[in-house]
Amino acid sequence: MWFICALLSAVFAALTSILAKIGIDGVNSNLATAIRTVVVVVMAWGMVFLTGAQNGIMEISKKSWIFLILSGLATGGSWLFYYRALQLGDASKVVPIDKLSVVITLILAFVFLHEKFTVKSLAGCILIGVGTLIMVV
Repeated sequence: MWFICALLSAVFAALTSILAKIGIDGVNSNLATAIRTVVVVVMAWGMVFLTGAQNGIMEISKKSWIFLILSGLATGGSWLFYYRALQLGDASKVVPIDKLSVVITLILAFVFLHEKFTVKSLAGCILIGVGTLIMVV
């Protein structure tokens, strides 16, 4: 099931890039990010109430609150820079660079989460890096 969800995430991320590039034409990138964020907030809270998950809000630990807030700040930063990059550059070049986040995530997971970094992971990181360079050069 995780694979299907991850694949659907990739499809929606691809749609996000194309739809954003079209929609951002003539719109301030920060304003566009704010509009997108409002839509995401409404959709996310809609899912919370639809699934009855709102009852769990009081059970969230202080540590989880801190890291979820930090994650939200990182997401906001990512979206602001992503929309600005899309406004200034071609989607076909911005998106591959943005997807270097895969390589960065693997490195951070190794350093902070102590996840295994295998030969296969290293090869994948190198291929993603080289592939990104080929696509944007």
